Parts: sequence; structure tokens; C-alpha cells
Amino acid sequence: MGRGRDKREYGADSAAGNGPVSRHADDTAVGVARHLGSHRRMPGWLKVTAAVLAVLVVGGLGFAGYWYFRLQSNITTAPLSAGDGSANGVNDSSDRMQILILGSDTRDGKNSGYGGPDDSTGYGKSDVMMLMDISADNKRVSVISFPRDLLVDIPQCTDPETKRVYPARSGVMINEAMGEAGIGCAVDTVNKLTGLEVDHFMMADFNAVKELSNTVGGVDVCISDAVYDPDSQLRLPAGTSAVQGEMALAFLRTRHAFADGGDLGRIKAQQGFLSSLTRKIKDDGTLSDPAKMLKIADVVTQNLTVDNGLASVPSLVTIGNRLKNIDISKVAFVAVPTTPAVTDPNRLQVAEPAGSQLFAALRGDVDLTDPTAPATPSPEPTETTGPSAVPTETVPPAAPYNKALQPVTVANGTGVTGRSQEIVQALIAGGFTQAGQFAAAPVAQSVIYYGPDFADVAADVAALLGIPAAQVQPAPVIPGVQVYLGTDFPSGTSYGAVAALPEDIVNQTAGDKVCQQANPELIVQD
Repeated sequence: MGRGRDKREYGADSAAGNGPVSRHADDTAVGVARHLGSHRRMPGWLKVTAAVLAVLVVGGLGFAGYWYFRLQSNITTAPLSAGDGSANGVNDSSDRMQILILGSDTRDGKNSGYGGPDDSTGYGKSDVMMLMDISADNKRVSVISFPRDLLVDIPQCTDPETKRVYPARSGVMINEAMGEAGIGCAVDTVNKLTGLEVDHFMMADFNAVKELSNTVGGVDVCISDAVYDPDSQLRLPAGTSAVQGEMALAFLRTRHAFADGGDLGRIKAQQGFLSSLTRKIKDDGTLSDPAKMLKIADVVTQNLTVDNGLASVPSLVTIGNRLKNIDISKVAFVAVPTTPAVTDPNRLQVAEPAGSQLFAALRGDVDLTDPTAPATPSPEPTETTGPSAVPTETVPPAAPYNKALQPVTVANGTGVTGRSQEIVQALIAGGFTQAGQFAAAPVAQSVIYYGPDFADVAADVAALLGIPAAQVQPAPVIPGVQVYLGTDFPSGTSYGAVAALPEDIVNQTAGDKVCQQANPELIVQD
């Protein structure tokens, strides 16, 4: 109907002189009648070709539209935070990005066969919790696993559906964080624990593992000895096996089959599975094959919940494009360092100082596969936040002074809880025994401000902490010296120093083929 109407209007306008006119309008032999009748002389092969092209164009557009709307309708969303936090405004295509990946143990819907009615209530617990950190230059990825038995402090969280407020709790298993107030509470808990700000989350359930492993044709896993775990129903021979469907899920869920039967053995098995899956997808050319990618995308999105900022097909495609060319030797799998909890030997707590060293390295954007490599450059701050905007001036040296009498304060603008105390201790050790501290608004760059007659004290404080002279500024309103810590000084007591890391912090990279050690108690004869 529309096409016929356009032709009639075109002819009428042309005849009236009000619209486009055929370039043959002056030729009575080849006027409008020539265009209307030309189809009778079209060769048969040309008609067939035109028809095929029309079908391909229309069909292609319809196919693309169908898949777009199908994938978009598959996606389920939830808020990023269960507190006062909100989206960080990260640029998904170019900024450093942290995505919290959660595996839910909910037994609702398609997962009802894995537990009783009581297991399907609420939001479920995070059976798997990993933080994926993508560098700004897309050259490396760190994947940090959090044991489900890890005891942490959970902040106050509000259920986004019922609006019920749950008070902050201490010494609670980390997998309980989302059980009451939803996924956003798990995000807030990880932020509090690490001092980072998670940009997005992705949560999948049991069915996602089964369907994805089937879609890629199985994932190769290796185990040192034949093993059978009656709880998870995992049964594998020694050596390498391709697992998919229920067996892939059993491999990831088992709590007893590997190492000493604890959660750390399971984490290493999960990391080995993901490493093998990464290699398979890259080796098979899946990331450059639209048909394969559509199958995977359909399976994943049907079983995926993401935050509102990630709730679109283009956003997911953007992240996929960032990951497709990363060297698999730069995909590092790490577990948070832990030790048996003091309050309960059957639970875990962060091992210190290794845990703080890892979190500091993450905040400092350190390459975990090569800690000596420089961090990815961050954009220069567009403005300076602090008590003074007065330009640096040259101050003549003053007479010697007594450090113990100098008022020095530390403003914590790092966003890391307790960070100022570490600097205060360094100042006291350096002789500035009157040092104090307070919380402050986050800033990008650390600056030392000094009041009148305190230039020499500020210079000595800067030298003690390794802060460059260019970041020492006068500020008449400051009574003494103020060390304003920024996010560029998140750890340690020496500005710009490479964060120390425990040896062998990386369990494996995606390029490593690792064979899991079977739990001696579950080894069976082949």
C-alpha cells in the first residue's frame, strides 16, 4: 500500500510541476509509460536475482531485529547497590572496568531439582563470587575469587523490592550478603572489603552452566585421579575429560572432590574450568563467528541478571568486544588470601598482610602477572579538590624546629577505610608525634597543604612520605600541615611505590593447563 501511494504521488507531483521529474519527461516515447512498462522486458535471470536480493535484505533485517529483541527480552535486571551507592558513570568501551560475577544457588524455576522448597525462597546465596577487573587498555584481566566461607562485614542494605532495611553485620559469610537484600548488597559488601567500586554485576544460575557447556560442545577439565563425589554426583576418570550439562555443573559445584575437600580446592577447580572455557572459545574462533556468538548470547541472557547500567544488548556486546583480543596469558586467576577464622575454624578470614596487599594492588591497577610493570595510565584529573588553590611559591629555608611539636593532620580522601591511620603511624615513627586524622571527600591526587610559617615542616613531611615537591602547596587556612591523601596513594607509606604482593598470588592464567588434585578420601579405582 505504501509503495503504491508513493508512486501515485510522485506521478501527480511530476505532472503538476511540483516535484521531481523524470530525465526523460520531454521524450514522449520514453516518458512515464516507459518506466511502468519496463518490467515486461526484464530478463528472467535478472528477475530471479532481484527477488533473491530482496528476500535476503528484508530477511536479514528481520533476522537481526528478531535476535535483538529476543536477546534484549531475555535480560533480567536489578539495582547495582542496596545502599546509597549508584552507577559510577564508567565508559564501558574505554575505562577500566570491574564486574562482579555471581553464581546463584537459587533452586527456583529450572533449578528446582537441586533442592527443596525452602531453598527456593528469597534471593538465594552467591555460590560463586568472582571480581573481573578489565584494564583500560584491554590488555589484561584479573579474576579474583572470594571463598563462600569467608567471614566479612556486610554494610547496611535495603531490599529494593520490599524497601526493608537490614542493619550492618560483622563476621558473616560473604555468600549471605545477597540473601536478604539482593545482589546490590553483595556488590556493596565487596566494595567495603576491597576499597574498590564495582561498576557492574552479572549473576547466573545453575542452568546457565549446563546450557553454556552444552552450547560450546563441552569443556576439557583435568583431574589427577579418578574421583566420585556422592553429594554432587561428580564422577570422572583420571586425566582429561570433556564435561558438559549436568557433569559440568557437578564439577563446579562439588565441595569435596578436590584438594582437602575445602572451598579453596573448589575455587581452583572453577578457575581451571573457566581457563579451559576461555581457551576453547578463542581456539574455536567463537568470538569472531556471529552464529556461534548468537547461540552463546541466547543461552547466557536467558539465565542472566545484570545491573541496570548493563541491561542492553549493545552494552554486553561492547564488553565482549573488549575481551576478544586479550592475550590469555594476561588473564590472571587469583583467590583472596585466607586463613582459618579465629572465631570458627570451619570458616575463613582474610589473611594479613597478604589480603591488604592484594586489595592495594587492585586499587593501584597493578598487573598481577607482572607486578613490576607500570599501571595503565589514568586520565589526568580535571580539577583539584582541597582547601587551597594558591599556586606553589618558593619559600626560603627556616630555622630548625622540633618535630614533636608540629601540628600535622591526615585527611583520608582515598576512599579506603582506615587508610589515614597507616600514614599517621608513619608520621609518628618519623618524629611527628602530634599527627591526627579525619575523613575527607575523595580526590584524585594527594597534596600536602601548609599554613603560614610551616613550609619547612611540609617539605620534611613530603620527603618522609615520598610525595613530590610539586604536590606541596601553601594554604593560609591550614593551621600547620595537612596531608590530603588521594586515590593515587591507596596503600603503603611511600608515594608511588609498587605495591608488594605475596609470592604466587596468581593461581593460574587462562593459558595454563592445570590438573586438579583429587581429594584422597574420594579417589576411586578406574
